[in-house]
Amino acid sequence: MPGLCLVLGAAMVALGVDATELRWTHSVQKTEWRESWRATSAGLQLERAAVQGSGAGMEPGEGARLENGFWAWRPQRPPQPELILTRSGYTGADWQICIKGSCRDVGSYFPGSAPDQDAILKPCP
Repeated sequence: MPGLCLVLGAAMVALGVDATELRWTHSVQKTEWRESWRATSAGLQLERAAVQGSGAGMEPGEGARLENGFWAWRPQRPPQPELILTRSGYTGADWQICIKGSCRDVGSYFPGSAPDQDAILKPCP
């Protein structure tokens, strides 16, 4: 079973797990979005999505249910080869990688990296 790797430029960090939750704050709505991803032999599989509210392209998906202040649902999407985590110094918040309930900003995995340097989440052996 593949694990998850985080890549920024020429640097790569193996996260040591096959599943993670990504969190970020929408730059316009200022509400939190969460997605649970798992590495599979076919690529990254989106297992669950949740958003605090709607608006500005953040409509909850089909079958969404309100759970602890978030609209949550199970998206039906094919596996993805990788996710490009577009980072911007203008939004004021970095993507967060959450593993077993502990969350870290993407930049903390790459000390000294520019806040606008994109990262990639992908399966790795």
